[in-house]
Amino acid sequence: MLTTLPSVLICIPTYNESENIIEILQRLEKAMTALSNSYRWQILVIDDNSPDGTAELVAKSNFSNVQILRREKKAGLGPAYLAGLSWGVERNFDLFVECDADGSHQPEELVHLLRAASGSDLVIGTRWMPGGEVVNWPLSRRLISRIGTKYAQIVLRLPYKDLTGGYRVLTNNCLKKVDYLKVESLGYGFQIEMAMRAHDAGLSIAQVPITFIERTQGQSKMSKKIVLEALLQTTKWGLQRLSG
Repeated sequence: MLTTLPSVLICIPTYNESENIIEILQRLEKAMTALSNSYRWQILVIDDNSPDGTAELVAKSNFSNVQILRREKKAGLGPAYLAGLSWGVERNFDLFVECDADGSHQPEELVHLLRAASGSDLVIGTRWMPGGEVVNWPLSRRLISRIGTKYAQIVLRLPYKDLTGGYRVLTNNCLKKVDYLKVESLGYGFQIEMAMRAHDAGLSIAQVPITFIERTQGQSKMSKKIVLEALLQTTKWGLQRLSG
């Protein structure tokens, strides 16, 4: 009897990533082709109408396993991921990968995250655990990330070591159980909220060490506004949990 391979959708939100997108797609294609005996796969580029022509560049490159979801305007990381996840749920994908377009997430490490997903509903690629590493980040960024995760751990009473990390694998079951369409975060608080919802739903969550490498081209989307939004939302969720 033939066994259907699990289907994987790799979601990549983009906004002005023309300098990075082709290389990351090539590396993902190579990594997933090596796993073609284990998974069926497709990449979805979710572009928020990038002025630098990111979507057009992808379209012209004629990747066989890449689709483009074009959105009207830049609306934040959370809404972009929700759009991509919804696209995949409608097409019955089994596994959903969240991956940045700037080269900070290493496609060659995706095999470890996918393997962990065979026994978990959510897999968090983790920088701040044994085996994890951050390359070329200034001390200020390290502190923001580590303090942000530690604050969320304490306030939300969650045990995970990289709550803001964005390299993840989610199962279709995870998305159903967390009621993902009700996620309200716009920026990097999206990652905290998804982990919190999965934890509260009693789902299995695995942590896998990854190497995070700071982008060398293009401009980071991180801003004080995004950091503040995540801080305020985390505080709000913490107060809600205290009040029951």
